[in-house]
Formats: sequence, structure tokens, C-alpha cells
Amino acid sequence: MFILLLGAPGAGKGTQGRLLAERLGLPKITTGDILRAAVQAGSPLGREAKRYMDEGKLVPDAVILGLIKDELAKAEAKDGAVFDGFPRTAAQAELVDRTLAERGQRLNHILLLDVSEDELVRRLQQRAGIEGRSDDTPEAIRTRLQVYQRDTAPLIAHYAQRGNVHRVPATGTIEDIATDIKRIIGR
Repeated sequence: MFILLLGAPGAGKGTQGRLLAERLGLPKITTGDILRAAVQAGSPLGREAKRYMDEGKLVPDAVILGLIKDELAKAEAKDGAVFDGFPRTAAQAELVDRTLAERGQRLNHILLLDVSEDELVRRLQQRAGIEGRSDDTPEAIRTRLQVYQRDTAPLIAHYAQRGNVHRVPATGTIEDIATDIKRIIGR
């Protein structure tokens, strides 16, 4: 089972993706985690990614897709995965669709974690104080939300044509949101 979590920065994709992956025994493919690891390692890809991330911009598709293909090639992803943070644009969605189709697979569920912008800003500012992430500065938060609205939000229409997009109100407790997701996917 392949599941995509959509939502603005701070919507809870990381938390819900972790819980979902653990419950289903699937790997969680998180571009943010992969990129942060590359930044921490100081690899050439990490240095390039850091430049984009610090400005609140998206890392180019070619770099991300290569990382995703590597993750999908791992044995633990043969029967499914939880995608968190990719695809973010219609062009990326086509690449993911094509990559999965080459393996005889497809996205089974697209879950949109729905949160108000005021709540997103509050969460991201709180996270910045806890984690000290360079992409959670006030300027970067504004840029990331603008980029999301421009590039990522149109994915909803792309996937809605398939009839497998589900809106999940993501403002309750972590457990309540996880229960809603479980009800939607049936597991």
C-alpha cells in the first residue's frame, strides 16, 4: 500500500506519517529527513539542498527524485511506503506515478492534512524554538507557505480526479487525527 500525505509545512505530516508507517509496517519516505541528513553530513547534495532550504525554496526535482528512487529500491519498500513531502508539484506527481507504474504499483491513498494558516504559523514558530531548524525562521515560514499555496496545493486537483484524496482535519489531538486516518484507509 502506497500512501501520500499532503499538507502545508507544519500540518503534521511527519508525526502522522511516522505513526502510520509504524502501524502498517511500511517505510516512511520523507524527503525532509533525507535532505536534513545530507545537510548534516555536509555532502555536496547536502550543501546544495541547504542553500534552497535556508531560503524556504524547494530542492530541485531531479535531486529529490533520485533520492526517492533509491528509497523505493530498498527491499522494505517493495510492498508499500508512506510518502511525506514528495511529490509537491504536478510535475513531481507525474514522475512518482510513472516510477510506481514501472513497478506495477500506484498510490492507493492521498491524505490531505487540513490546517488553518494561523495554526500552521503557530506550529512552525513553536517547532523553531524546539528544534532550531534553519527553515523555520519567520521569513522562511512565509516563503514556504507561499510556495506551498502556489506549487503544492494544485496537487489536490491532480489527485482528486482519481477519487482517492481524503481531507483529514488535522487540528485535534495526535491520536484523534491518527484514528481518522485509520478509518479512512481501513487499517
